[in-house]
Parts: sequence; structure tokens; C-alpha cells
Amino acid sequence: MSDEEIQTLNRPTAARTAPEPLDPTAAEPAVAPAPTWLGPVLLVGIVLAALNLRPAITSLGALFEETRTGLGMSGTVAGLITSVPALCFAVFGVTAPRLSRRFGPAAVVCAGMVAVATGLLIRPFADSAAGFLAASALSLAGIALTNVLLPVIVKRYFPDRVGTMTGLYSMALAAGTSLAAAATVPMTEALGGSWRGGLMVWALLAVLAVLPWLAIALAARREKRALRAAAASATTPAARPDHGPGVLRSRTAWALGCYFGLQATSAYVTMGWLPQIFRDAGVSAATSGVLLAVTMALGVPLAFVIPRLAGRMKNQGPIAVTLCLFGLAGYLGLYLAPAAGAWAWALLLGVSNCAFPLVITMIGMRAKSPAGVVKLSAFAQSTGYLISIPGPLLIGTLYQHSGGWDLPLALMACLTVPQLVLGILAGRDRTIEDECGVRD
Repeated sequence: MSDEEIQTLNRPTAARTAPEPLDPTAAEPAVAPAPTWLGPVLLVGIVLAALNLRPAITSLGALFEETRTGLGMSGTVAGLITSVPALCFAVFGVTAPRLSRRFGPAAVVCAGMVAVATGLLIRPFADSAAGFLAASALSLAGIALTNVLLPVIVKRYFPDRVGTMTGLYSMALAAGTSLAAAATVPMTEALGGSWRGGLMVWALLAVLAVLPWLAIALAARREKRALRAAAASATTPAARPDHGPGVLRSRTAWALGCYFGLQATSAYVTMGWLPQIFRDAGVSAATSGVLLAVTMALGVPLAFVIPRLAGRMKNQGPIAVTLCLFGLAGYLGLYLAPAAGAWAWALLLGVSNCAFPLVITMIGMRAKSPAGVVKLSAFAQSTGYLISIPGPLLIGTLYQHSGGWDLPLALMACLTVPQLVLGILAGRDRTIEDECGVRD
């Protein structure tokens, strides 16, 4: 990133541009400019929030057997816990637009980070599966709200740097995912071997993320009060709140939601089953774990590059097609020679899983206003996560009843075809406002 780009990012949009007057002939209300510290704090806040979007899930995955034994979970309850993240993302993500309109996106993200930290602080002390599940659901609710609203924050404060900023927080998200998966077990051992201590560590990272968002939320609240005061003293009537277009009538919104669901299905299957696929092919347990870590770590640099590239293109369909072809090649490789080409297939699937930062970038580009982005983000992510819920369970069922991986891998390869088509449709240069007939 050049020095000029860094300096531009350090100035939030509110400080670079003035709001358009409600009437071209009317004088613009005098509103205090955004504080100079807001840009750097926003950068830190976005990165810290993104770092906390997956450790609640992947840290538990690393210690799941110990946690299950310690709490006496039945197989049914354990299966429920593995399905809870996608369900919470879908259910609580739907509430984000209404909460954002009522309290503002910055305040809701701040509350989301508080929920993440609180849930992670509580769950190591749970003495039952029900208590552990409730604390986990609290953290996942906060993650769901932040998932939806981070693209809105980017659109609101950095509208001319959507690709760069999306790449920044996608890279941080991938880094948090990989870090929690790789570091949880060593830290648990260093803390005496208790799974409770190993899970507690990630609450500290969440608490750290709350601090900048408190400052951002307070600044947003002051700005909102100033705008209200300016509107009250102005001679022109205040503008009606922008609730955004109705996304249900948008073909692009549906394409984004279904594309999101298929890429999430692929990601969850990869995270949940890839080591077992390699182990069944004769690869050692240690090497299988390293292969999964490579697949996940590959998303760190690519999560920064792909959104920047996508942000410079009017049509992101070619990127979606390329990522799907990588995924198709990876699944076919696992089908034909899982052990012989294990490293190649891990790399191919790692590239394919970067469809997540791509779809997040497209969400920010397929709507014109922050209100449109929040509705599109909530719709696409909630729809997508609902679609992804049965994927890992179906793959496990097919594996159990077919006695091998041929049928599950064939299914995953086939799913890349509709994902490719949906990526082309979602990547077209159009907005939901245009499709719904909403004027600027």
C-alpha cells in the first residue's frame, strides 16, 4: 500500500467530504468536522473486530474433544454445537439493519464486541452443556452483528477505498481464524493443560477490541446529535431516514445470498472434514493438521489482494469463476489422488476459499448507500448461512453411509458449478437500487 493510500485511509470520509444539502438552494448546516483521531482509530477498530470474528469457533474446534468430555456432552449436543455458528449468524444477522437504524452501525458493532467478549469470558466457567451453549450463542450473536455491519462501516467511512479496506479486514479475519486454530492447543498446554484456560485466552483479544469501538461509537453519537441540531435549526425540512431498497425484489441480492451460501458450505466442509479426508488416505494426523493450517493460512495474503483487485473492476465475475475452478480442481484431486497430491489440493482449496472476501467486497459494491449496504449485507449473509447449515452434516452422512469419500467429494465438485454461475450473476456491474427502481 502506498504512502498516499495510507494517508487517505487515515482520513475518514466524514472529514474528507461534506454532506450534500437537502435543498440545492439552501445553505448547508454547519456541522463540526470529524476529529482527526477518528481515521486511525477506525483502522485499528476494524482490524481488531475482524480478528475476533472466528476465534470463538476455531479455538473450540481445537479443544472440542476435551470440552465435550469435561462437560459430559452427548453426541447429539456436540453435533448441535457444531451447527450453532451458522444458525446464529443467520438468525441474529437479520436483526442488524433494524438495530443499525435505531442506534447506528458503530454503536451496534461496539455492542457486538461486548457480546463476544462477555460470552468468551463466561463460557470457560460453565459447568453444563446448556450454560456453555448459551455463552457461545451470546458470542456468536455479537459476531453475527459485526459480520453484517463491518461492510457498512467501510462503505460509510471509506467509500472510495471499499476494496482496500475490505481486503484489510478480510486479511485480519483470516489471520484470526488461523491463529486460533494453530495457537489454542500450545497455549492450553502452557497454561497447565485445562481446556478452560485455553478458551479463556481469546476473551482477552475480544476485550481489547471493545476499546476502540467505544471511542468510535461515542464519536458517531456526537456526530448524530450535531446533525440533528443542525437540521432542527435549518429552514429546510429534515430528510426522511433512508431505510434502503427492498432487497427481496433484487436478482443480484438473491445471487449474492446463494453464492455466499455455497462458498460458506465449501469453507465449513474444508475446515471440518479436510484433515479426516487426508487421514483416511494414509496421511499422518500431524501432517493432516498442517495441511489444513496451510489451506487456512493461504487466505491471509489473498484476502488482502483479492478485494483490492475486485474493487478496481466493474465486473467481478471473472474472479468468481477463477476461484470456483481452483475449488473444482482441488476436489477432483482429492477424489483421484488424495495422498499423492495432498499439498497441491490443500493449496487449491485454500485459494478457492477466498471467495469469502470476494463476496464481502461485492456486497459493498452492489449498493449505493450505507442503508442499502446494511440491508444487502444482512440479507446475503443470513440467507447464505442458512444455506450452509446442512452442508457439513450432509457430507458426514454421505461419508458414513457410503463408507468413503468418493460420493461426498463428487457432490462438492458438482456444487462448484452453480457457485460459478451465481458468482457471474452477482459480479455484474449493477446495484440493488437500480434493480428495485430506487432513486439516488
